[in-house]
Amino acid sequence: MNKFLITMALGAAAVSASAVAQQSSGHGQRDQTRAEAQQRAGMIFQMADANHDGVVTRAEADQALAQFQAMRAGNGGNDGASGGGHGGGRMQRIIDQAFGSAQSLTQAQFQAQALAQFDAADLNHDGTVTAAEREQVRAARQAARAAAATASQAPAPAPAPAPAPQQ
Repeated sequence: MNKFLITMALGAAAVSASAVAQQSSGHGQRDQTRAEAQQRAGMIFQMADANHDGVVTRAEADQALAQFQAMRAGNGGNDGASGGGHGGGRMQRIIDQAFGSAQSLTQAQFQAQALAQFDAADLNHDGTVTAAEREQVRAARQAARAAAATASQAPAPAPAPAPAPQQ
């Protein structure tokens, strides 16, 4: 039963964490308030905390992700949880972003991250992230990626000439 709950939590995370973590294009999602984002982050955390010790370890998150991917593969679906498809490992990126170099997260840390991401997407600071705001954030993120890709492909500038020796 516990594995089923974790799997269901990651299913909910695939749908909802995109709004919390701004991984979505904004199409077909309803507006979300800050309180809803906080509640959703708490629910996702509780479901991922397999041993209910108040800490989600990287191992717990990876195990839950693997169970979710297995469930999706068994149902023939591809929502981007695995490496292929439109999402291209979206859930793995969400996990990687949440943990960074840490091996565990408390609920307070997880919720703080989710709320910081929500606040960044709430462009007019009214406590609600709308589909239009999500679209603006997505467009800005894509533009930044494109600029970074262009910059990484540009040749390195020539070194400055050495200063002439002074006499």
